[in-house]
Amino acid sequence: MTSTTAAWFEDRIAASVAPLLPGFAVEAVAEIDSTNTELMRRARAGRAEPVLLVAERQTAGRGRLGRPWQSAPQQEASASLVFSLGMPLAPADWSGLSLAVGVAVAESLDPTGEHKVGLKWPNDVWVNDRKLAGILIETAMPSTGRADAARYLVIGIGLNIGAREGDGMRTPPAWLRQWRPDARAPEVLAELAAPLVRSVLAFEARGFGPFAERFATRDVLRGREVALSDGTAGLCEGVAWGGELQVRTDAGLQLISSDEVSVRPRGMAF
Repeated sequence: MTSTTAAWFEDRIAASVAPLLPGFAVEAVAEIDSTNTELMRRARAGRAEPVLLVAERQTAGRGRLGRPWQSAPQQEASASLVFSLGMPLAPADWSGLSLAVGVAVAESLDPTGEHKVGLKWPNDVWVNDRKLAGILIETAMPSTGRADAARYLVIGIGLNIGAREGDGMRTPPAWLRQWRPDARAPEVLAELAAPLVRSVLAFEARGFGPFAERFATRDVLRGREVALSDGTAGLCEGVAWGGELQVRTDAGLQLISSDEVSVRPRGMAF
Protein backbone atom coordinates (compact mmCIF):
# COMPACT_ATOMS: atom_id res chain seq x y z
CA MET A 1 0.00 0.00 0.00
CA THR A 2 1.09 3.57 -0.60
CA SER A 3 -0.20 6.61 1.28
CA THR A 4 -2.34 9.25 -0.37
CA THR A 5 -2.06 13.00 -0.27
CA ALA A 6 -5.68 13.53 -1.34
CA ALA A 7 -8.25 14.83 1.15
CA TRP A 8 -10.69 12.00 1.88
CA PHE A 9 -12.41 13.60 4.88
CA GLU A 10 -11.30 10.69 7.07
CA ASP A 11 -12.03 12.47 10.35
CA ARG A 12 -15.41 13.72 9.15
CA ILE A 13 -16.51 10.28 7.98
CA ALA A 14 -15.22 8.58 11.12
CA ALA A 15 -17.09 11.07 13.30
CA SER A 16 -20.35 10.42 11.43
CA VAL A 17 -20.05 6.64 11.78
CA ALA A 18 -18.40 6.19 15.19
CA PRO A 19 -21.69 6.65 17.13
CA LEU A 20 -23.01 3.65 15.19
CA LEU A 21 -19.76 1.63 15.32
CA PRO A 22 -17.53 2.49 18.27
CA GLY A 23 -13.86 2.35 17.33
CA PHE A 24 -14.59 2.92 13.65
CA ALA A 25 -11.71 4.31 11.58
CA VAL A 26 -11.16 5.46 7.99
CA GLU A 27 -7.98 4.73 6.04
CA ALA A 28 -7.07 6.14 2.61
CA VAL A 29 -4.31 4.87 0.33
CA ALA A 30 -3.14 5.86 -3.12
CA GLU A 31 -2.75 2.34 -4.51
CA ILE A 32 -3.49 -1.20 -3.35
CA ASP A 33 -4.07 -4.59 -4.91
CA SER A 34 -7.66 -4.74 -3.63
CA THR A 35 -9.37 -3.09 -0.68
CA ASN A 36 -11.46 -6.23 -0.13
CA THR A 37 -8.40 -8.47 -0.27
CA GLU A 38 -6.60 -6.32 2.29
CA LEU A 39 -9.45 -6.36 4.79
CA MET A 40 -9.89 -10.12 4.34
CA ARG A 41 -6.18 -10.57 5.04
CA ARG A 42 -6.52 -8.56 8.21
CA ALA A 43 -9.57 -10.50 9.35
CA ARG A 44 -7.87 -13.85 8.86
CA ALA A 45 -4.95 -12.54 10.90
CA GLY A 46 -7.31 -11.76 13.78
CA ARG A 47 -7.95 -8.06 13.16
CA ALA A 48 -11.69 -7.50 13.39
CA GLU A 49 -11.97 -3.77 14.03
CA PRO A 50 -14.56 -1.76 12.08
CA VAL A 51 -12.85 0.17 9.30
CA LEU A 52 -13.44 1.78 5.94
CA LEU A 53 -10.53 1.46 3.50
CA VAL A 54 -10.58 3.64 0.38
CA ALA A 55 -8.05 3.53 -2.47
CA GLU A 56 -7.45 5.90 -5.34
CA ARG A 57 -6.43 2.96 -7.51
CA GLN A 58 -6.67 -0.84 -7.34
CA THR A 59 -4.29 -3.07 -9.26
CA ALA A 60 -6.13 -6.36 -8.69
CA GLY A 61 -9.73 -5.44 -7.94
CA ARG A 62 -12.27 -8.25 -7.87
CA GLY A 63 -15.94 -8.53 -8.59
CA ARG A 64 -18.49 -11.27 -8.08
CA LEU A 65 -17.48 -14.82 -9.10
CA GLY A 66 -13.84 -13.76 -9.19
CA ARG A 67 -14.23 -11.41 -12.14
CA PRO A 68 -11.74 -8.53 -12.32
CA TRP A 69 -12.97 -5.04 -11.46
CA GLN A 70 -10.82 -2.26 -12.80
CA SER A 71 -10.71 1.21 -11.29
CA ALA A 72 -10.06 4.13 -13.59
CA PRO A 73 -6.55 4.48 -15.05
CA GLN A 74 -4.11 6.22 -12.72
CA GLN A 75 -4.26 9.51 -14.57
CA GLU A 76 -8.04 9.43 -14.15
CA ALA A 77 -8.17 8.31 -10.52
CA SER A 78 -10.91 10.84 -9.76
CA ALA A 79 -13.18 8.99 -12.20
CA SER A 80 -13.89 6.17 -9.76
CA LEU A 81 -14.55 5.51 -6.10
CA VAL A 82 -13.27 2.20 -4.72
CA PHE A 83 -13.64 1.31 -1.06
CA SER A 84 -14.38 -1.51 1.36
CA LEU A 85 -16.21 -1.48 4.66
CA GLY A 86 -15.17 -4.08 7.21
CA MET A 87 -17.01 -4.85 10.44
CA PRO A 88 -18.04 -7.79 12.65
CA LEU A 89 -21.60 -8.89 11.95
CA ALA A 90 -23.88 -11.62 13.28
CA PRO A 91 -27.28 -11.57 11.53
CA ALA A 92 -29.66 -14.46 12.03
CA ASP A 93 -29.74 -14.93 8.24
CA TRP A 94 -27.27 -13.54 5.70
CA SER A 95 -29.69 -13.93 2.76
CA GLY A 96 -30.30 -10.69 0.87
CA LEU A 97 -27.43 -8.69 2.35
CA SER A 98 -26.05 -7.61 -1.04
CA LEU A 99 -29.53 -6.41 -2.00
CA ALA A 100 -29.85 -4.37 1.20
CA VAL A 101 -26.44 -2.81 0.51
CA GLY A 102 -27.58 -1.99 -3.01
CA VAL A 103 -30.66 -0.25 -1.64
CA ALA A 104 -28.48 1.88 0.64
CA VAL A 105 -26.20 2.89 -2.23
CA ALA A 106 -28.99 3.64 -4.70
CA GLU A 107 -31.02 5.67 -2.22
CA SER A 108 -27.96 7.70 -1.21
CA LEU A 109 -27.07 8.52 -4.83
CA ASP A 110 -30.63 9.13 -6.03
CA PRO A 111 -33.00 9.63 -3.08
CA THR A 112 -36.10 10.47 -5.13
CA GLY A 113 -35.51 8.08 -8.03
CA GLU A 114 -35.40 11.03 -10.41
CA HIS A 115 -32.27 9.76 -12.15
CA LYS A 116 -33.51 6.17 -12.52
CA VAL A 117 -30.79 4.62 -10.39
CA GLY A 118 -31.91 1.01 -10.19
CA LEU A 119 -30.78 -2.31 -8.79
CA LYS A 120 -29.86 -5.35 -10.82
CA TRP A 121 -30.00 -8.53 -8.74
CA PRO A 122 -27.89 -9.50 -6.91
CA ASN A 123 -25.13 -6.90 -6.63
CA ASP A 124 -25.12 -4.16 -9.27
CA VAL A 125 -26.39 -0.59 -9.40
CA TRP A 126 -27.64 0.31 -12.87
CA VAL A 127 -28.84 3.39 -14.74
CA ASN A 128 -30.67 2.76 -18.04
CA ASP A 129 -29.20 -0.75 -18.38
CA ARG A 130 -25.71 0.59 -17.75
CA LYS A 131 -23.61 -0.31 -14.72
CA LEU A 132 -22.96 2.52 -12.29
CA ALA A 133 -21.58 0.49 -9.39
CA GLY A 134 -20.79 -3.05 -8.30
CA ILE A 135 -20.87 -4.64 -4.86
CA LEU A 136 -18.75 -7.53 -3.61
CA ILE A 137 -19.52 -9.09 -0.22
CA GLU A 138 -17.17 -11.50 1.53
CA THR A 139 -16.91 -12.83 5.07
CA ALA A 140 -14.14 -14.33 7.15
CA MET A 141 -13.95 -15.94 10.56
CA PRO A 142 -11.32 -14.01 12.54
CA SER A 143 -8.74 -16.17 14.29
CA THR A 144 -9.88 -15.17 17.78
CA GLY A 145 -10.20 -18.70 19.11
CA ARG A 146 -13.79 -18.02 20.19
CA ALA A 147 -16.45 -20.33 18.80
CA ASP A 148 -19.14 -17.67 19.25
CA ALA A 149 -17.21 -14.89 17.51
CA ALA A 150 -19.10 -12.89 14.89
CA ARG A 151 -17.98 -13.28 11.31
CA TYR A 152 -16.10 -10.38 9.82
CA LEU A 153 -18.01 -8.80 6.96
CA VAL A 154 -16.24 -7.04 4.09
CA ILE A 155 -18.34 -5.00 1.65
CA GLY A 156 -16.48 -3.77 -1.41
CA ILE A 157 -18.00 -1.08 -3.61
CA GLY A 158 -16.73 0.23 -6.93
CA LEU A 159 -18.56 3.28 -8.29
CA ASN A 160 -18.00 5.17 -11.54
CA ILE A 161 -17.74 8.88 -10.79
CA GLY A 162 -16.55 10.20 -14.17
CA ALA A 163 -16.88 9.03 -17.77
CA ARG A 164 -15.62 5.51 -18.46
CA GLU A 165 -14.85 3.69 -21.68
CA GLY A 166 -16.86 0.50 -22.08
CA ASP A 167 -14.30 -1.54 -24.01
CA GLY A 168 -14.07 -5.07 -22.65
CA MET A 169 -16.92 -4.60 -20.17
CA ARG A 170 -19.85 -7.02 -20.11
CA THR A 171 -22.21 -4.15 -19.33
CA PRO A 172 -21.71 -0.61 -20.67
CA PRO A 173 -20.82 1.83 -17.88
CA ALA A 174 -22.83 4.67 -16.42
CA TRP A 175 -21.25 7.36 -14.27
CA LEU A 176 -22.37 9.77 -11.59
CA ARG A 177 -21.26 12.93 -13.39
CA GLN A 178 -23.90 12.29 -16.03
CA TRP A 179 -26.30 14.05 -13.66
CA ARG A 180 -23.93 15.44 -11.02
CA PRO A 181 -21.21 17.08 -13.13
CA ASP A 182 -19.27 18.36 -10.12
CA ALA A 183 -19.24 15.04 -8.23
CA ARG A 184 -15.92 14.11 -6.60
CA ALA A 185 -15.05 10.78 -5.06
CA PRO A 186 -14.24 12.06 -1.53
CA GLU A 187 -17.55 13.90 -1.19
CA VAL A 188 -19.48 10.91 -2.53
CA LEU A 189 -17.76 8.61 -0.03
CA ALA A 190 -18.73 10.96 2.78
CA GLU A 191 -22.35 10.79 1.60
CA LEU A 192 -22.39 6.99 1.41
CA ALA A 193 -20.57 5.90 4.55
CA ALA A 194 -23.04 6.52 7.37
CA PRO A 195 -26.19 5.41 5.45
CA LEU A 196 -24.37 2.25 4.41
CA VAL A 197 -23.41 1.38 7.99
CA ARG A 198 -26.93 2.14 9.24
CA SER A 199 -28.37 -0.18 6.61
CA VAL A 200 -25.98 -3.00 7.47
CA LEU A 201 -26.85 -2.70 11.16
CA ALA A 202 -30.56 -2.65 10.30
CA PHE A 203 -30.05 -5.80 8.24
CA GLU A 204 -28.27 -7.46 11.17
CA ALA A 205 -31.20 -6.67 13.44
CA ARG A 206 -34.13 -7.41 11.10
CA GLY A 207 -32.87 -9.15 7.98
CA PHE A 208 -33.83 -8.39 4.38
CA GLY A 209 -37.57 -7.95 5.06
CA PRO A 210 -37.50 -4.17 5.71
CA PHE A 211 -35.55 -3.68 2.46
CA ALA A 212 -37.71 -5.86 0.20
CA GLU A 213 -40.22 -3.22 -0.92
CA ARG A 214 -37.48 -0.60 -1.31
CA PHE A 215 -35.55 -2.98 -3.53
CA ALA A 216 -38.71 -3.71 -5.55
CA THR A 217 -39.17 -0.03 -6.42
CA ARG A 218 -35.73 -0.02 -8.07
CA ASP A 219 -35.66 -3.58 -9.45
CA VAL A 220 -34.49 -3.33 -13.09
CA LEU A 221 -35.18 -7.00 -13.88
CA ARG A 222 -38.75 -7.36 -12.63
CA GLY A 223 -41.19 -7.87 -15.48
CA ARG A 224 -38.44 -8.57 -18.03
CA GLU A 225 -37.42 -11.68 -19.85
CA VAL A 226 -34.10 -12.82 -18.43
CA ALA A 227 -31.47 -15.39 -19.27
CA LEU A 228 -29.45 -17.23 -16.63
CA SER A 229 -25.85 -18.32 -17.10
CA ASP A 230 -26.93 -21.98 -16.78
CA GLY A 231 -29.02 -21.62 -19.95
CA THR A 232 -32.41 -21.18 -18.25
CA ALA A 233 -34.66 -18.39 -19.48
CA GLY A 234 -37.90 -16.96 -18.19
CA LEU A 235 -39.83 -13.98 -16.90
CA CYS A 236 -38.45 -12.27 -13.83
CA GLU A 237 -41.11 -11.84 -11.15
CA GLY A 238 -38.98 -9.85 -8.75
CA VAL A 239 -37.23 -10.81 -5.55
CA ALA A 240 -38.63 -12.97 -2.76
CA TRP A 241 -38.59 -11.91 0.89
CA GLY A 242 -35.50 -14.07 1.38
CA GLY A 243 -33.62 -12.21 -1.37
CA GLU A 244 -33.93 -14.95 -4.00
CA LEU A 245 -34.63 -14.02 -7.62
CA GLN A 246 -37.99 -15.34 -8.83
CA VAL A 247 -37.99 -16.50 -12.45
CA ARG A 248 -41.05 -17.99 -14.15
CA THR A 249 -39.74 -20.66 -16.54
CA ASP A 250 -41.38 -23.41 -18.59
CA ALA A 251 -40.83 -25.64 -15.56
CA GLY A 252 -42.62 -23.23 -13.21
CA LEU A 253 -41.47 -20.59 -10.75
CA GLN A 254 -37.84 -20.99 -9.75
CA LEU A 255 -36.11 -19.30 -6.82
CA ILE A 256 -32.51 -18.47 -7.67
CA SER A 257 -29.90 -17.77 -5.01
CA SER A 258 -27.01 -15.44 -5.80
CA ASP A 259 -24.33 -18.12 -5.51
CA GLU A 260 -25.91 -20.29 -8.21
CA VAL A 261 -25.97 -18.31 -11.46
CA SER A 262 -25.62 -14.92 -13.08
CA VAL A 263 -28.55 -13.27 -14.80
CA ARG A 264 -29.00 -10.79 -17.63
CA PRO A 265 -31.98 -9.30 -19.46
CA ARG A 266 -32.59 -11.30 -22.62
CA GLY A 267 -30.35 -10.11 -25.43
CA MET A 268 -27.47 -8.99 -23.19
CA ALA A 269 -24.35 -11.13 -23.26
CA PHE A 270 -22.67 -12.53 -20.16
